[in-house]
Amino acid sequence: MQELSANLKQLYLTTFVQNHTELAERYEKESKSHIEYLSALASNEVEHRHHKRIERLLKQAKLPRAKTLESFDYTRIPGLSASLLKRLSQGEFIDCCENILVFGNPGTGKTHLAIALAQEWCLQGRRVYFSTAAQLIQELLKAKAELRLNTLLKKFGKIEMLIIDDISYTACDREEADVLFALLASRYEMRSTMVTSNLPFGKWNTIFKDEMTTTAAVDRLVHHASILELNAESYRIKTANKKRRGNKS
Repeated sequence: MQELSANLKQLYLTTFVQNHTELAERYEKESKSHIEYLSALASNEVEHRHHKRIERLLKQAKLPRAKTLESFDYTRIPGLSASLLKRLSQGEFIDCCENILVFGNPGTGKTHLAIALAQEWCLQGRRVYFSTAAQLIQELLKAKAELRLNTLLKKFGKIEMLIIDDISYTACDREEADVLFALLASRYEMRSTMVTSNLPFGKWNTIFKDEMTTTAAVDRLVHHASILELNAESYRIKTANKKRRGNKS
């Protein structure tokens, strides 16, 4: 038995090691076959590895907090389709390297929706990475200064869905705009990207500084994309107003 456990550890079959003795005794009492016993052990190992992988993917995604689609009230967003959100949550579009662009005023749920979708994709076993635009640009600039920008872009190339949150809060200088554009260009028709923004495309020249770069960036994002417009009152302001009215009554 000790030799068996040692061999199972060497093969990294940790769930086998934990369960094989107890399961063997139970299956012997129940007069179940060796095939049934082996199948049960294998199923436990696969399930354990699946859960560990999901935990790892959620950790690597760097989601800032927990949000779910169930807690996102899409009914307050005029024209937002529940069936579209369900289709996007299933993640099949990621296999086609398509993008998602989410526009709306502050407080309308853009970040909530991005995090909730990211969680769904992680649960499906997909590699996701979430970052604010400001954090991402600093990461790219640091890599460029250390002469490893291409290495970082290749690393991002392994990420199936890159989520860039709050791109409109970033007024880029020339160098910042260049590294951000390099990232977007490297993912074009190769990987999926999700962007949230308070600014419509017509004002993105404040981000990329010149008309040519702005047009090229927008063109690459829009070419294969679903565009969601969250045109509603700020949820935070609405909640605050309700609370204030409640305190007055």
